[in-house]
Order: sequence, then C-alpha cells, then structure tokens
Amino acid sequence: MSAQIIDGKKIATEIRHDLALKIKQLQKKHAISPGLAVIIIGDDPASQVYVRNKRNACEETGIKSIGYDLPVTTSQEELLSLIDKLNKDDAIDGILVQFPVPDHIDTETVIEAIHPGKDVDGFHPYNIGRLAVRLPALRSCTPYGVIKLLESTGEKFFGREALIVGASNHVGRPMALELLLAGCTVSISHRFTKDLEAWVRRSEIVVVAAGKPGLVKGEWIKPGATVIDIGINRTEDGKLTGDVNFDIARQNAAWITPVPGGVGPMTVATLMLNTIEAAMSRRNISL
Repeated sequence: MSAQIIDGKKIATEIRHDLALKIKQLQKKHAISPGLAVIIIGDDPASQVYVRNKRNACEETGIKSIGYDLPVTTSQEELLSLIDKLNKDDAIDGILVQFPVPDHIDTETVIEAIHPGKDVDGFHPYNIGRLAVRLPALRSCTPYGVIKLLESTGEKFFGREALIVGASNHVGRPMALELLLAGCTVSISHRFTKDLEAWVRRSEIVVVAAGKPGLVKGEWIKPGATVIDIGINRTEDGKLTGDVNFDIARQNAAWITPVPGGVGPMTVATLMLNTIEAAMSRRNISL
C-alpha cells in the first residue's frame, strides 16, 4: 500500500479562489474590502519569505494588505503603541505580527495586546478559550488548516484515535482542541512522553509538530492511518524535510501530507479566511 498524497497547495488554491469570489460579493453588497495589517520586525530571511507569501495571498484574494516593516531596534512599547492604534482603526480587520520577534520583545504580551476580534492568527487566549468551550471564533491558522486537509480526505473524525506530537501553544494545543471538537479521541505527546513509538503505532490520525526532522519513524505508522506533518526543517544540503520519515511512512499510511506543499499553504489560506470572517463579524454582516 502507498498512501494518497494530501495536496495542500491545491486545496489552498481552491480556498483562496473561493475567498476571492466572496470578497467580490462583500464589495458589491456591503462596499467592504477587508484590511489586514502585517507587522514584521527586523530582516530575518525566513520571516521575510513568510510575510511575502501572506501579502501575495492578500493581493490574490482582494484583501487590502497594509505593511509595517519595522527595524530590529523597535522597542516593545513602540510595537504595543502601533498595535493599539491598529486596534482602534476601523479600516483594519486583522492584525498579524510575524513571529518570532526580537528577544527584547515578549511574545505573549504582544499576542494579548491584539484585540481578539482582530486576532487573525488565532493566538489570543480569548480565541483559544472559545475553541476550548466548543464555541470557536477566530481559529489558530495552522490547526484550522489541518482540519481542512483532513476534511478533504473524506475520512471520518468521530471516534478515531488521534495523536498530536508536540504541545506548543500555537500549534499542538489548539490542534488537540480542534480534533476534540471534530469528535476524535485525542492524545498529546511532548518531551516528557515515554515510549512515543507505542503512542504512534496505535493512532489512526497522527499530527506531528515537533520541529525535529525524522522524529517519527515511518515504520511506526499504523496501516491505514492518516499522517499530517507540520514540521518543516532544512537539512545540511539545503533541502526541506518534515518531522516524519516520509518515504517509509507513506508505505503504511492511507493519507499523508508532503513537506513542502502540505500544511504550509493551508496556514496562509486560513489566515485569509480568518481575515474575511473578522471583517464580517466586526460589522455583524453576512452574505
């Protein structure tokens, strides 16, 4: 058996196409063009690529992207002041701060400074809390994108045993809440987990977000399982690889995401989706 590839790039393109049509409807019916403020601090090459991809997606879908490229010397107080200004700006529907930020800026303080209704990354404790009590508002982009990928397979959620490898605040934990909301029986492994292999072998859905290349061995994958690899790592020879041993895992799995081309494009697509949802929610309008 060889797994079917879940083509995140294709699915993201379809979502962005649908969103572009939706924005045209918003413009025609309500004279609204959603606005997204994108803040980047410093000139980290990887962050620059991510921001460029997000701005390109905005242009493609019809979202108005307002860029704030700040020097690495920007203080936390200056950043918080800008966020406060954007919170009060009615033309701005979403605020995105590209992480990581310089060491002298506290990430959680920045996240909590963004108004929950404009938190299109879905990182604010209010939005995570809404997901926890089964009343999702703006959802964390990467986990939300994974749900879209899983839905595309047509496989059921209810009762399936799902394992998330990695318990970060921005991916692992909200991913567990998303799968719980979908009806899975959910486990989370982390750096203190004993016998990761045993947990992987029993799981029907495996979502890996640890940032460690090859952490999950392909032979551990249960026959017929669905594997979502969120990890993206650059090897010494410059190639991108995930957290799962892909070549072997695809021989056991029924469905699997590639790296690159799997989860990454979906994160950008769901960011666009969140921005449109924020624009409509703030104005209490629908299509």
